[in-house]
Amino acid sequence: FIMYKLGIDVGGTNTDAVLIDENLKIVAEVKNPTSGDVYEGIIGAVRRILELSGIDPAKVGQAMLGTTQCTNAIVERKNLAPIALLRIGAPSAMGIPPMTDWPDVIKNIVAAQTIISGGFEYNGKELAPLDEKAACRFFEEVKGKVESVAISCVFSTVRNDHELRVAELCRKILGNDIHISISSEIGSMGLIERENATILNSALCNVARKFTEGFARSLADLGITSADIYLSQNDGTLMTMEHAQRYPILTIACGPT
Repeated sequence: FIMYKLGIDVGGTNTDAVLIDENLKIVAEVKNPTSGDVYEGIIGAVRRILELSGIDPAKVGQAMLGTTQCTNAIVERKNLAPIALLRIGAPSAMGIPPMTDWPDVIKNIVAAQTIISGGFEYNGKELAPLDEKAACRFFEEVKGKVESVAISCVFSTVRNDHELRVAELCRKILGNDIHISISSEIGSMGLIERENATILNSALCNVARKFTEGFARSLADLGITSADIYLSQNDGTLMTMEHAQRYPILTIACGPT
């Protein structure tokens, strides 16, 4: 039987929705006002799409969401999780502290930070042995005070051994439920840029979980229970709901320079 694809874009004014069939022909399209509760706008748009098309909700095979929820959270400084930041790279990476040029109003999302020995040269040679004891002390200090942890390391895109080891220590001390962002999985070569993205990724963990789970719940409430759910990335491609929860920073699009 025909499987339909549902696309939804949540904008500041309207939530747009479009339904296409397996031949990529538009079956129905709507605009629904975006309310203070973004999920009311989504449910309203999906409900109208189903009414206009008259299709069985069970025949929606894919549902895709584009949203600025993460961007808005950063701009408005709302719902950002308190995080701990651990940089690996002392003594060579001590020159520029984390978040050097950040406004104080957003610096406050980092409840605790430290720089420990370790890291690598550009050719993969170890700068210094990883100070595991310092990492463990830091995680003991922040236990119960943060909801997410950001880990960055000098040249971790060349070798991420130290980041992975510190993440392992973090889980042992803070538990498996803690959200951990590892810079080698997020950014490219430059330490500062990569670290900044990792900090924001950590801070967005609750926002991402709320809008992904809310989207799935909204669909299920309207009978769309068989659809594969995807979120749009900043490069125009799609990612799974689980991937979006792990890397919410990827939903943020870069503007023109």
